[in-house]
Amino acid sequence: MKVYALARYHDCAAAVDFLTGAFGFEAHDVSRTDEGTVHHAELRAGDDIVMLGLGRPGGPGVYVAVDDVDAHHDRARAAGAKIIMELVDQPYGSREYAAEDPQGNAWYFGTYRP
Repeated sequence: MKVYALARYHDCAAAVDFLTGAFGFEAHDVSRTDEGTVHHAELRAGDDIVMLGLGRPGGPGVYVAVDDVDAHHDRARAAGAKIIMELVDQPYGSREYAAEDPQGNAWYFGTYRP
């Protein structure tokens, strides 16, 4: 069994642009309707994939483990991500922060790898 995170967006094309630019994901597969609207996308984070789909944003957040969380934080802020939790050292050994993308989804980044 394999589990994939899924985030919903009103505008998947804009989400792909933001998430690749601000958070460093790589576009893997982007599916469009006949009219050109992106209705589904898969973004790579190393060997893992996050799926995006049309729908109402704001459900559960997504946690992504990164090697250099401080540099990641700075990149996200510079790209316009709204930081909703500043960098913090957690008691369980992780250093992490949280950001909200322009469509209202929460993304959590840190060094914790379960």
